[in-house]
This record gives sequence, C-alpha cells and structure tokens, in this order.
Amino acid sequence: MKTDIEIAQEARIKPIEEITKMLTLTKEDWEPYGHYKAKLSDQLLEKLEDRPDGKVILTTSINPTPAGEGKSTVTVGLGQALNKIDKKAIIALREPSLGPTMGLKGGAAGGGYSQVVPMQDINLHFTGDIHAITTANNALSAFIDNHIHQGNELNIDPRRVEWKRVLDLNDRALRNVVVGLGGPVQGMPREDGFNITVASEIMAVLCLAKNMNDLKQRLAKILIGYTYDKEPVTVGQLGYEGALALLLKDAIKPNLVQTLENTPAIIHGGPFANIAHGCNSVVATKIAAKLGDYVVTEAGFGADLGAEKFIDIKTRAGEFEPDAVVIVATIRALKMHGGKDKKDLAEEDLEALKNGMENLKKHMETIEGFGLPYVIAINKFPTDTEEEVNFVHHWCESRNALVSLVDVFAKGGEGGLDLADKVVQVCETEETNLQYVYELEDNLELKIRKIAQKVYGAADIELSPKAKKQLVQYEKLGFGNLPVCMAKTQYSLSDDPTLLGRPKGFTVTIRELRASAGAGFIVVLTGAIMTMPGLPKKPAALNMNVSDDGTITGLF
Repeated sequence: MKTDIEIAQEARIKPIEEITKMLTLTKEDWEPYGHYKAKLSDQLLEKLEDRPDGKVILTTSINPTPAGEGKSTVTVGLGQALNKIDKKAIIALREPSLGPTMGLKGGAAGGGYSQVVPMQDINLHFTGDIHAITTANNALSAFIDNHIHQGNELNIDPRRVEWKRVLDLNDRALRNVVVGLGGPVQGMPREDGFNITVASEIMAVLCLAKNMNDLKQRLAKILIGYTYDKEPVTVGQLGYEGALALLLKDAIKPNLVQTLENTPAIIHGGPFANIAHGCNSVVATKIAAKLGDYVVTEAGFGADLGAEKFIDIKTRAGEFEPDAVVIVATIRALKMHGGKDKKDLAEEDLEALKNGMENLKKHMETIEGFGLPYVIAINKFPTDTEEEVNFVHHWCESRNALVSLVDVFAKGGEGGLDLADKVVQVCETEETNLQYVYELEDNLELKIRKIAQKVYGAADIELSPKAKKQLVQYEKLGFGNLPVCMAKTQYSLSDDPTLLGRPKGFTVTIRELRASAGAGFIVVLTGAIMTMPGLPKKPAALNMNVSDDGTITGLF
C-alpha cells in the first residue's frame, strides 16, 4: 500500500470555496489561506448561536502502545462514513505539533484513506497558529525579564518566576537554562526553562476561550510568578494582555480543511493530552456542531487522559455535552497490553489478547462512569486473524457492548459504515446522563484522588513535600474550585509507563502542581512526566526530505 504522504499527494481535493458552500457559509464567514485552507471568522459562532446543535461524538482509545491504535484515523474515517449514510458530518481535530512529527509519533492527520488534507501543510506549519502561540508565550517572557531589568515596579522575585519559554520541538537541552548572563546590561540572571509550545498555558487559553473578549480576560489572569513577599503577579498587573491578544488575532480563528473524501474538517488548537488538556478548541467543536448534524471530535491518547479532560475541563468550559463515545483499540495493541512482545505481535495469541482486554475493560468502565453510551471500534490490521477478531466480538457482546470492526485506513469511509450505523443507533436510542469525575467544590487533593482512583484504578496518591505546600498555597490563593489537568504518561493507567494492561494496587506520585489560572485549571505533574519531551535515538526527521520540485517524502 502507498504511504500516507503518497496517498495525500495524489488526492483530488476540492478548492476550499467548495467546502464552504457545502456548509452554506457566506463570504463574510471565512477567508482563504491558499487554495485548500481557510480561516473561519471569529464571529461565526455568535452568528450561529440560534441554530440547534448536532450530535457530538467523542473518539477516544485504550492506552496507546508502539503497536499503534489509529484514533485520529478512525475519527476521520467515521466522519467520512457518516456522510456516506447521508448524515451531515463534520470533523473537529487538533493541530499537530512539530515535536512528535519530527520526533517519534509522527503526524496527526489520520492515515491511509482516512486523512485530512493537505496533510503536508497540516503536519508542518499549517496556518501559523502554533507559531503565533510560541511568539505570544515568548513575548510574555521578554516582557517579564524587561520589567525586572527596568526597575521591577511590581517587585517580582526573579527566583519565583513561574512562566517558561516555549519551542514547538522536542529539545531536552532546553528543559533547564539560565538567562540574563553577561553583565548588568544583559538583564537579571535567573534560572528559566522551556516547555514544548503545545504545553503552554496560552495554547490552553486559546482552546478554551469563547471569543476575543474572553481570550483577553483569560490572558490577564495568567499567573507569571510571585513577588519577594510571595504575592502572586499576573499578566493583567503587567498590562500586556492586549499585546498578547494582538499576536493571537488570527490564531483564534478556526481552520477549515477537508478529508480525502471532501468531508469538512475544522482543525484548531493542539494541546498535548499527556501534559496538557488534549482537546481541540471549544469554538471549533461548537461551530462544527452548529454546521453539521454530527461532529466527530477526538481527545488525545486513552480515555484516562484525553476523555477525562474532555469531560471535566472542556465540556465545563464550553457548556455542552457529548452524545456518544467511540473507544478505539487494535488487536495488536491489546496483545501488547496482555504481555506480548512488540516484535511478535503478528503472531496469533489468544491468551495475550484475553489478558489485554482488561485495559479496554477499564476504559469502558470509565466511559460508563461518565454516563455516556459508547461503541468499541476495532481498527483492523492485516495481521489480525479470524480467531482473534471473533474473540474480541464475543468478548464485547457478552458484556452488552456494541463493537465494530473498522477498516477505514485501507477503505476510507466505506470501511467505517458499520461503525457509523452503530454510532447513529446509539445517538438515537440511548440517553446520556453526564457525570463528572469530581465536583468543582471538592478541594484540589480530593479531585486528584478521585481521578487517580476512579479513572486510573489507583489505590491512592502520594504527594511530594513540594506538592503538599503547593496544594495549601493554591487553595489559599482561591484556586481550589478549579478543575485539575493531570500530566501523566499515556502508556499506562498508572504513572509508570512500563505497567501495561490493567495494573492494580499502585500509588500515583504527585510531584508538582502548576497554576494555569488563565486557562482555568491546575496542572498536576505525576511520576517522571516531562513538559519538554526529548528526541528518540533516530528521529522521524531522518526520513524526511523535499525534492527540487517541492515534493515531500518521509513525512509519514
């Protein structure tokens, strides 16, 4: 089979104006970014507010493995399949980060014949949103250091500046740096560090803001550090929320593209799910729901991370509810969760598959705990045997769980027709009863414990001395009623990436907390999770190239 990039380059995609006509948008509702991309107006959601909402379908998955799950591919394929059964469907996805694209994971535009296009643009610089967020984030760093250098009117303690610089690449060398060296005219020397851009609070702010006014209010609330008297200092006190909003004036507008089968796709915002809240923008999802009968969206990694944050953070901020969930799994990944070595996954192994089903079972229980109906999507691989497929079907059916074998990678929307039928069936026949994991009135420690125990299956949590002090501090500052955003490895239900399957009796170590007051949540760092990833020994970038005529190879 051809590579993803070869399939994408051969696709017959429509000029973006034709996609806007499919959505009955007027000229005032969008502006072109080349032939195949458009920016939607930041006033569009307000214009559409009286329209009824379509059904919101959340795609999530089991804990990811190197064997691959294909959650974005299933999301795209399901959207295409829904249109094939005459349901007006729109896809809402995150923007890919250059960190995993150039590193290990690869892009996030789907795969095979279920891709959003132009994938080479989407996986690289797209419309510049992530660059704008990088610039706004680092402008704030420059403003902070300049304020300290120019007399420090707010009495900021350089040792207690919490705001980090960012870069949208994996660069472990930048995790801890010292700035301001070189003498008095170069600024105040202090310790600093870099996060990856998609972990920036400004990314979260952009994705949760309802409009420009809300964006500015959230930017003003960002906590940048503390004074010598240990009093908090915000962007609003510095006075730069207007300048930051100016740098984001185009990035706040959602991006419109299409799939290989010309299904409209809105791609906007891209926070990581293991170190941030893992969902595309609230505005993009809500616009898609206004323009379509069905919107298929996704949340990063497994249901323990992306889906939990989608429910506890995004739906609260956006004031909406999903109508159904699709849980994606592959037989290969389930066997790996059951103890099968990666190099042997092509071999039939019903015992490993049986053991691995425990991971899927926990994610099913999590979605049931949210009070949402779901369909299990088994993303087909050529190495899957008939016995393995039958085992999974019987296992799911014995638990009264709807299951569908999908082949959207090889067949596009055609390979997801059964899944589309079952999703429609669930939406039309089953009621939702949305339940959050915790109440906002719970204190921060209780919120963290509830997530660890209810969603991860942990026995308990263990707070480091630093985390204990921060809990007291943040409660005192009035942040106790905020949601929490857990930063945890995606590979395991626990905070130990080596514990696959469904570990039990484990304790989640809470290392550190960070206040994201502008975004409206508290980030909780568990285990050894890093907010600036590193590159693997052989990065994906080694295989990438561009020819003299501009043809890209090796992107995925």
